[in-house]
Amino acid sequence: MARLIAETNLKITIGAIGRARGGPEAVLLENFKKRITAWPVRVREFELRRKVAADRISDLEGELLLSAVPDGAHVVVLDETGKLTTSAGLAKNMVDLQDQGYRNLVFLIGGANGHADAVRARANRITAFGRNTWPHLLMRALLVEQIYRAQQIIARHPYHRP
Repeated sequence: MARLIAETNLKITIGAIGRARGGPEAVLLENFKKRITAWPVRVREFELRRKVAADRISDLEGELLLSAVPDGAHVVVLDETGKLTTSAGLAKNMVDLQDQGYRNLVFLIGGANGHADAVRARANRITAFGRNTWPHLLMRALLVEQIYRAQQIIARHPYHRP
């Protein structure tokens, strides 16, 4: 799977509900984000700015998340009920998306109420990082680390030792 990934036009966006306001999770995210040189990675954070009925929260958050999705993007929704993947599997998927000519890869991380039906319907893939529920701020850092790990797997760097 070793290949030049510097030639890619793939851009990665992480859309997430809630704002990281410092703390160890934000430090960890930035640490791994700055190591990624293969693809530009952008984190877009969203939060509801008004009080809404509890039964409307996930739908409104879904609208916010979907606003981060460019036309033609490949969308991966992160959800504990999704298909389990491996680090090598994620790397392979990223190579495949590049080979298929995708310009945008978007990962969506929902809020405490989960993803709206509209978000699930837009997903090209629903992926789980295990069956546990992860804190949303920590999930961002885990995802960015896995993107970095995918870069290293593709480059056959020893960072990933299965």
